[in-house]
Amino acid sequence: MTASIITIGDEILIGQIVDTNSAWIAQQLGSLGIAVRCMMSIADTENEIEATLRSAIEQSQVVIVTGGLGPTNDDRTKQVLLRLFGGTMVSHGATLEHIRKLFAQRGKPLTESNRRQADVPSSCQVLFNASGTAPGMMFERDGHVLIALPGVPFEMQHIMETSALERLAQFAHTDTLYIRHAVLHTFGIAESHLSERLQAFERSLPSNIGLAYLPSPAGIRLRLSGSGGQRDTLEQQLARAMQMLEQEVGDYAFGHGETSLPLEVGKLLQQRGQTLATAESCTGGKVSHLITSIPGSSAYFKGGVVAYSNAIKQSVLGVSPNALECYGAVSQEVVGQMAEGARRLLSTDYAIATSGIAGPDGGTETKPIGLIYAAVSSEHQTVIERFQFGNLRHVNMERAAYSVINMLLAMLRKKGR
Repeated sequence: MTASIITIGDEILIGQIVDTNSAWIAQQLGSLGIAVRCMMSIADTENEIEATLRSAIEQSQVVIVTGGLGPTNDDRTKQVLLRLFGGTMVSHGATLEHIRKLFAQRGKPLTESNRRQADVPSSCQVLFNASGTAPGMMFERDGHVLIALPGVPFEMQHIMETSALERLAQFAHTDTLYIRHAVLHTFGIAESHLSERLQAFERSLPSNIGLAYLPSPAGIRLRLSGSGGQRDTLEQQLARAMQMLEQEVGDYAFGHGETSLPLEVGKLLQQRGQTLATAESCTGGKVSHLITSIPGSSAYFKGGVVAYSNAIKQSVLGVSPNALECYGAVSQEVVGQMAEGARRLLSTDYAIATSGIAGPDGGTETKPIGLIYAAVSSEHQTVIERFQFGNLRHVNMERAAYSVINMLLAMLRKKGR
């Protein structure tokens, strides 16, 4: 069974945004044994959408479309789908009620264009969107299926995971097929090194289970995807495979399923009744943002200092002028004093600190762009690490933030043993 993936939107074609939807969808289809024959991005015009969809339906059994389902005049996908599959435009009651509740919660008036978000062709099966206002739609005809989804990545992924994938699995296989996924989160190892480390493991996997690598500045997610006709057997296979995977990955693994480094750190701090502070230079508050993105973080996070200038490092955090003069702001001596100063200042059990050269300029031969020092301080010790990242400022800031949180997690787990 083959599939075509189509993303709709002029913003993709002019390079205003990057199409991440296609890659994610292709990974999901692959786990179902559906081969992607093509991906394409097209303009937001009715003629272009209709011609592309007609061609895709003729050539593929599965067509996934994202974009063009919004409330504005340049969102034209629904009208094309109505012409292609017939029926009339009707209001989907559950979606309309969901939209009304969303706007009521936000204290905003519900406009006619907002109400039209609930309008769908009567020829479709509605895929409910709990993460937004535009529902997904599934059409079937003559052994072909087309699924239309919002272009917003997190909304598209939510609909795929909660309803579309299960329906696609049923469509793709005549017998009942169970699809299961298991995720292991890792940090601190490059994808290429991880791949080499897991070569023998991948070869040992049964034919119905595959391994996917999903890298980001937050780490590499390893996703095991399996399919089979017996649910219990499949789940036992996945459990054994995950156990083997954890053994191969070792200390680079930090969690399963829907988790993150900030979440794992927060769990341990809250369980132990301990507190945390931050002192940031090159990350500019990103560490604090990640920590406080976790619900309930007020129970353990007291606050932070963004000490971008040397004057603030000295006057607020107590960094010695001698350390700044002799070693510079980007040094293990200074970042260690920043962490210790934040811990004293805010009276916390732990503090973490960052200082570095995020780029794109400011580097020297001895301190190149991407050089980051990070520190974790407790009452008993201060641990400092040196990292050398790349030339992209926003990536360097993200990697530095996650790296220092990972250092804290390692210290917390070591103390818990």
